[in-house]
Amino acid sequence: MSGIPDRFTPPVIAPSLLAADYARLGEEVRAAEEAGADWFQVDVMDGHFVPNLSVGLPVLESVRAATDAFLDVHLMIENPDEFLVAFADAGADLITVHQEVTPHLHRDLTEIRRLGCAAGVALNPSTPAETLSEVLPLLDLVLVMTVNPGFGGQSFIHGALRKVRRVKEMARRRELNGLRVQVDGGVGPETAPRAVEAGVDVLVAGSAVFRGSGSVAERFRALEEAAAGAI
Repeated sequence: MSGIPDRFTPPVIAPSLLAADYARLGEEVRAAEEAGADWFQVDVMDGHFVPNLSVGLPVLESVRAATDAFLDVHLMIENPDEFLVAFADAGADLITVHQEVTPHLHRDLTEIRRLGCAAGVALNPSTPAETLSEVLPLLDLVLVMTVNPGFGGQSFIHGALRKVRRVKEMARRRELNGLRVQVDGGVGPETAPRAVEAGVDVLVAGSAVFRGSGSVAERFRALEEAAAGAI
């Protein structure tokens, strides 16, 4: 499989497993699926590119065995090219690498596509959208970080929505109608409507889905309703 399936009609809520209870990971995934989730993000951090460590291949393999949902692997690691085959083999449907970390972005995106995965690029808050000009046709998704990557629970950077609009305009001018724009960080019922109004297609939410009062299903649906209300 390559590309992002047509079944994902914006706005899509993609729960981030970074915020899930790893002692009950299978249950957390099932609860989100029962609420309507069909896209999950798996955050991979190496403690070098970002100041934190998170899950790796064994967890992705376990999640893949537990669900048929779309698995979006966000590589916040140095030398991502060394791991593309392994993450594709472990069950990734989409692999996103950071523009800031790879000197051979075109090659990495070509390899992701060759492996049968959808290809994404993430941009840190300080990275301009224009850095993607030469590779935009190779992309299925642009992830605009709305926090500085590395930790969950941070506040949403509202200025990043200007970058969302620039990416959407770049895609429109080049008639790249299938390109999706995703945001990650600080997404909740209060910030989701503004993101959707800016043109965001996929909202990654961790704490807003897996932490706080109420059930996973209740939190997911509240976020879904907030995002849908901005259409």
